Amino acid sequence: MAKKKGPNSRSQPDYFSLKAKKEGYPARSVYKLEEIQQKFTIIRPGNSVLDIGAAPGSWTLFTHQKLLKGKGRIVSVDLKPLSLNPIPENVTVFTGDAFTSEMLKNLGDLGPYDAIISDAAPSTTGARTVDCIRSQNLAEAIISIVPTHLKTGGNLVIKIFQGGGEQEILFAMKKMFAKVKTFKPKACRNDSFELFLIGNIKNDTIKE
Repeated sequence: MAKKKGPNSRSQPDYFSLKAKKEGYPARSVYKLEEIQQKFTIIRPGNSVLDIGAAPGSWTLFTHQKLLKGKGRIVSVDLKPLSLNPIPENVTVFTGDAFTSEMLKNLGDLGPYDAIISDAAPSTTGARTVDCIRSQNLAEAIISIVPTHLKTGGNLVIKIFQGGGEQEILFAMKKMFAKVKTFKPKACRNDSFELFLIGNIKNDTIKE
C-alpha cells in the first residue's frame, strides 16, 4: 500500500511555496532570509551585499525590495542564471563558479561588502554522508573569501547541512567573528537538515 503523503510532502506546494508564488518570489527560500533578518538585522538600507548561490533569485529580490529599499547594491552569483525579469537596477549578476580566480576578481572589484549571504547548497546525491561533506566544503569555500570580500564589521550568513562538519565551520567562524549564532528558520521544511550560521564582527549588531 502506498504511503499517504503528509502536509509537508515536497510533491505538493506548502504554505511558504504558495505564499512565495502569490508575492512574486521565485522560491519559498525567501522566508528563511526574512526570519534571519528579523532576528539578526543582517542587512540595512544602503549596504553592499554579496549573494552567493543566488539562483533562482528570491534572496536577491527580497534584499532589493525589502531590505535595501532602493539604496545600496547587490552582487549575485550562481552557476545558474537568476529567474528575475527584469534584473533590478541595483543588482549585478554573474553566472559561473563563485570561487574561480576570475570570478573572485569580478566580485572583489565591486566589493568589499557589508554582508555576504548564501543559501547555497551543493548538488545532492541522496547519500547524506556525501551530501554533508559537500555542504561543508561549500561553506569552507565561502568562509575563505571573508577576509578579502567582507568589510570590517560586516555580517555573514551561510547554510550547512547538519552532520556536515558544522562544528568545524563554527570553530573557523569564531576565529573571524565576535559573535556566531546557529539558526534554523521556521520556513525550513520539517524534513530538512539544513542549518544557518550567522557571523558578525561587531559586538552590538547580532541580538541575543
